[in-house]
Amino acid sequence: MFTRFEHFAASSLMGSEESPPRKNGQLAFSRSWEQVAFALAIALSKKGHYEWEDFRQNLIATISEWESEHDLNDSTWDYYQRWYAVLEKLVLEAGLIDKAELDEKLDVLLNCERCHENPANSAD
Repeated sequence: MFTRFEHFAASSLMGSEESPPRKNGQLAFSRSWEQVAFALAIALSKKGHYEWEDFRQNLIATISEWESEHDLNDSTWDYYQRWYAVLEKLVLEAGLIDKAELDEKLDVLLNCERCHENPANSAD
């Protein structure tokens, strides 16, 4: 269940160009890291590390930048890669983590996801 802030943050994106992907009316995540990034962005804003509107405006700008550099039918489009780019920018600007540590944690998260997708890869 969403708190009021989480509901506000999620609903502030609905029906606009920065709307998260939905399936049957629910937020849709196709990879586990997407849900983590989504939750982190909301939680860090809720804790006061940045204003939600700053996140939203950066997301709009990041999506617009991608669209200006790509054909709108480009199959490399990935909403949550844009979301992550904004999250990364804001946490680095806020000094919450340095770039090397962020890259290390992202690598661990992505490797963990690969192991879940193909359990044979997780065997030592």
